[in-house]
Amino acid sequence: MAKHNVEFDYFHGYESEQFAFYRIPKVLFTDDYFKDLSSDAKVLYGLMLDRMSLSIKNNWIDEEDRVYIIFTLEQVMQYMNCGKDKGVKILAELDTGKGIGLIERVKRGLGKPAIIYVKSFLIKDRQE
Repeated sequence: MAKHNVEFDYFHGYESEQFAFYRIPKVLFTDDYFKDLSSDAKVLYGLMLDRMSLSIKNNWIDEEDRVYIIFTLEQVMQYMNCGKDKGVKILAELDTGKGIGLIERVKRGLGKPAIIYVKSFLIKDRQE
């Protein structure tokens, strides 16, 4: 990473409250269930949670009242500043098929991007 001649100033008073922030659930860092999930996957999940508010505004809700997002691989690559292989890997970590199950991707075909259901990070008690 190239260093620049930039000097960052300190926050004073309530200045820090004027910025927008992405939120990542603390449980992703504290619960043993998520310990093997990469930091990149945790950050991407936080970005996807944030994208849910846009989906709600756009009324992107399916017939079962589930909110979904559209977050393309290209957008993952842009936001995460990574190449295609790493973007695919991060998505797979979160996916129900190959990963931990925090997202479910549903292909729509016809060149349309998949819709993504972002699932709740709260762990249900398993009945065995």
